[in-house]
Amino acid sequence: MAQGVGSGSRGPWTVGRSTGKAAANLAFRAGSFAEERCLPWSAGTSGLRAAVLQDVEAVGCRCAARRHVNYESIRRPCVNSELQTDPRNVWENPLATRYASAEMTRLWSDNHRYKLWRQTWLVLAEAEAELGLPITPVQLAELRSHLEPIDFVKAAEYEKTMRHDVFAHLHTFGDACPQARPILHLGATSAFVTDNTDLMLMRDSLDLIADRLATVIERLAAKAMETRDIVCLGLTHLQPAQPTTIGKRICLWIHDLLLDLEEIVRRRTSLRARGVKGTTGTQASFLELFAGDHAKVRMLDEMVSRRLGFCAAYDVTGQTYTRKVDSQVVAALAGISESTHKAGNDLRLSAASGELEEPFEQDQVGSSAMPYKRNPMRAERMCGLGRFVMGLSVTASQTAAVQWFERTLDDSAPRRLVLPQAFLATDAQLVLYTNIASGLVVLPGAITRNLESQLPFLASERILMAAAKAGGDRQTLHEAMRKHSHAATAGMREGKSNDLALRLAVDPLFAGIDLVQAMDRHGLAGRASAQVQEFIAGPVAGALASHPGRAGHATLRV
Repeated sequence: MAQGVGSGSRGPWTVGRSTGKAAANLAFRAGSFAEERCLPWSAGTSGLRAAVLQDVEAVGCRCAARRHVNYESIRRPCVNSELQTDPRNVWENPLATRYASAEMTRLWSDNHRYKLWRQTWLVLAEAEAELGLPITPVQLAELRSHLEPIDFVKAAEYEKTMRHDVFAHLHTFGDACPQARPILHLGATSAFVTDNTDLMLMRDSLDLIADRLATVIERLAAKAMETRDIVCLGLTHLQPAQPTTIGKRICLWIHDLLLDLEEIVRRRTSLRARGVKGTTGTQASFLELFAGDHAKVRMLDEMVSRRLGFCAAYDVTGQTYTRKVDSQVVAALAGISESTHKAGNDLRLSAASGELEEPFEQDQVGSSAMPYKRNPMRAERMCGLGRFVMGLSVTASQTAAVQWFERTLDDSAPRRLVLPQAFLATDAQLVLYTNIASGLVVLPGAITRNLESQLPFLASERILMAAAKAGGDRQTLHEAMRKHSHAATAGMREGKSNDLALRLAVDPLFAGIDLVQAMDRHGLAGRASAQVQEFIAGPVAGALASHPGRAGHATLRV
């Protein structure tokens, strides 16, 4: 033990080996305090220094025994110009680098986003020129010829000074188009550029999501038809229940996705442009430009909206379109996540029981420690991404709720994070789901084994009805069945096989009942097979016909 007394001490204190880490931390903090003030350790800390260093040395740490330590180099890794050029020194979003498709990643890329910014400026100038403002064909041609490339370095330099991203890109565009510079952004506010662009990005992303949903539904429908007659153990409360079929269970997943497709299409169809609304939504600046001509301002709003690819603009806005639109769109994506998570959980549980298996490649490794593992990593990742998107919907909802009057800027940071990530993560889930649905492995041996282990119990209602029809007393039969069932269960808990059928066979109450026929598993699944055929031929075929778009192949990168 080491003892020491600090200056102005209240008494001796001790530091033991068990507190080595605390002592090292204390030494670090004391040294940092001295370093930050260019003081040697001995300045006002002699007693503390002696005790701490003695204890640190006792636990084998020698590095702090020097008189002066460069603690800044410990806190921050050394960064030189060579390291700064390595992109791996900067965190990258794994949604873009690992999970989402190339199509969705491109949609939300900086190149695409800021090109759309320039296109909105061009569309505004074209419409204003057509309605009589003094904008020349030469100026418009210059804008068209400089939509790309974008000088992001210059834009960053401008933003560092201006602290305003739209104005930085406006100046960058103006530098590339000196003749058109005077008429750029004429009558507009920043939200004209950012909001209309975000609406275009959401519109195009919803189209891709809808195509991916239709693709998953189509693949699952084929698998449901293929497995519609494979009878399996039903599960309610995660306990054995009336048998169903694998195909019918897949139809439950499809039904959720049909509801999601309907909601995504509805959200896509209801999207409008923000249009040209001015600083607080009153269009005052445009009314000024057009000398009080209300008809021209309305026409400008309509022309710009249509040229941006929308059927119309929102009827009223503040400075921005209502953030409730964002909330509703992200909620629809969260709805998809609910569906993928539910199906993913079912798949994971089915993998544990040995009945279903997601695709597993020849060289795929399930565990770095356990070579035999065949983990359902695709379904697990799908569930993880689903939870992430469901969490984002809360932020989108809160953002819509806390906007003050015509607009507040506290929506900007969360929207930059929530909107792209919600779409990329949903896209990633559907890429995974397509892969799983296309290569889903059904294991009939385990399905039959699991079913037969519970089969006598599952046939109890049918046996009761047959015995009652043969003249037995239903209540007496029920009590006998209850006792036999519990006795069979007790044996199973000791490792014995289910002997309920043998017990019933020697019970006079059930004499004359064809127990073999009563326990035929195909008869126990009711209309499951027929339901699959009717569902796939009806609602599923109708939904796929009304949405003919299909997503292209997306490589599963990891």
